[in-house]
This record gives sequence, C-alpha cells and structure tokens, in this order.
Amino acid sequence: MTLHNYSPNPGAKKRVKRLGCGESSGHGKTSCKGHKGQKARSGSGTRVGFEGGQMPLHRRLPKRGFNNYDFRDVFGVVNVGDLDGRFEAGAVINEESLRESGLLNGRCDKVKLLGDGEVEKAFTIQVDKVSASAREKIEKAGGSIKED
Repeated sequence: MTLHNYSPNPGAKKRVKRLGCGESSGHGKTSCKGHKGQKARSGSGTRVGFEGGQMPLHRRLPKRGFNNYDFRDVFGVVNVGDLDGRFEAGAVINEESLRESGLLNGRCDKVKLLGDGEVEKAFTIQVDKVSASAREKIEKAGGSIKED
C-alpha cells in the first residue's frame, strides 16, 4: 500500500458552498441571503443579547447587591516543590526573587505558597500567605517563614 492509495472516509470531505457563482449554480444572484434586510448586508448579524432595539433583558433587570470582582486580590501561586531546583540553600525567597527565577509571571497582588512537592533545602521565605502543609514542609527542612 502506498500513499496514493489512501483516500478520506466517505462523508469526511464536504464540498464548500460556492456563493455568487451564477444563476445556474443554485447559489447565485443574492447568494442565499434573500432580498434586502439586515441579514442580507455585508457584516450582517447582531450582537449577543440584541433584541431588535428593545431594551435588552440584562438592562431591564434591576441590579442589586455588591460584587467584589473589581476589588479582589489576585494571588500568584507557587508550590514548595518548585523551590528546590531554582534556589540555593539559605536563599531569601520573596516576590522579586520568584519573578526573577520565572516562577511568578503576570499581575498578582499577593503571593501564596502551597505544599505540593517536596523540599530538602532550608529557605527563608517572605510571602503573603502560606498553606499549612507548605509551612510544615519548610520548617521540617530547617527553613523559616515570614508572612507579610
């Protein structure tokens, strides 16, 4: 069997609908869009939630309560297991050193240390939050934690 003997499965390849290719094509003249109207125009269609000019539902309903989304703290997450390979024993680990090592990227307001993985070196860690398992592993390895 050679490459030219292969063919796609039946029904796998469908002919594209060729629009505007003359009257006899079956898709000529108005290209299956009918005559005039919003949907016949180029770039036609409406945005999601558009109700033909009527006040849309999301604007008709009353807005109640408080949403903390704009004021939330975004946490950058680092696992204990990632520290061993990136830092030497006795290193002071804070947000700046985590960014330099590539463990922390993008926007984050606070840094949290999680306990996934194992650590054998002693570090001095300065972060905003630490999980209980991470604290246990760091202290077991002889390191210390300073929460800001």
